[in-house]
Amino acid sequence: MAFRSILPFLLASAAWAQQTFDVATIKPNADNDHRVMFRIMPGGGFSVTGTNLKMLIMQAYDVKDFQITGGPGWVTSDRWDVNAKAEGLPARVPQETLRPMLQALLAERFQLKLRKETKEMPAYALVPGKSPHKLKASEPTAAAGPQQRQMMRIGRGQANLQGATLAALAQLLSQQLGRPVVDKTGITGNFDIEMHWTPEPGQGGGPFGGPPPPDAITSSDTSGPTLLTAIQEQLGLKLESQRGPVDIFIIDSVSKPTEN
Repeated sequence: MAFRSILPFLLASAAWAQQTFDVATIKPNADNDHRVMFRIMPGGGFSVTGTNLKMLIMQAYDVKDFQITGGPGWVTSDRWDVNAKAEGLPARVPQETLRPMLQALLAERFQLKLRKETKEMPAYALVPGKSPHKLKASEPTAAAGPQQRQMMRIGRGQANLQGATLAALAQLLSQQLGRPVVDKTGITGNFDIEMHWTPEPGQGGGPFGGPPPPDAITSSDTSGPTLLTAIQEQLGLKLESQRGPVDIFIIDSVSKPTEN
């Protein structure tokens, strides 16, 4: 009886994984205000405003900015609005289902061809400090339901995370520092994390990497700690240098999308 009850779910999941978007429109972003919005809507809807192609590749392949190389300059400079829809999907489409669909869309509309290589690169391990950590555990709310609600607000030199795991913090640090960061703290749970630091040249300005937009949140304190120091002083954690294999995605060929 248990096998019969789960079988339809497994079959449906397999069908979802094979789907592509039924309809999709891609248009140049006319606002040019550097704001980016990603939305996953009930029933198979996906909408992005003000994104560049590099951000779409990051979303589609679950990689960071520094893992993508090659391609013409417009891959990062030109911004697009994308609206896509796939029928027959559940109310909330998981990322694992969305990614291959987005990969297929980029291959079809941008004629995107990627090549993956593995390289040894400098990395960091996020580990506990010498003293007890200073992390504040999130308080679950009835409105959040069975899953902890998560929120992330990032600006130039500051970050505010609500309900975040340390794996999510490691991803944020990875994007800011431009190299892999692996959570090796062994600390589980969800935390409310607030950090302030003075960015150094070359550090990312947001979750999608690259220079910060003109309206990005900025820190007025230019004499504050570096990010590595802030991790120790404000969180009671630290980063240790190491090296490890990293997947690099090389853009072999790409072209601007055709008219819808």
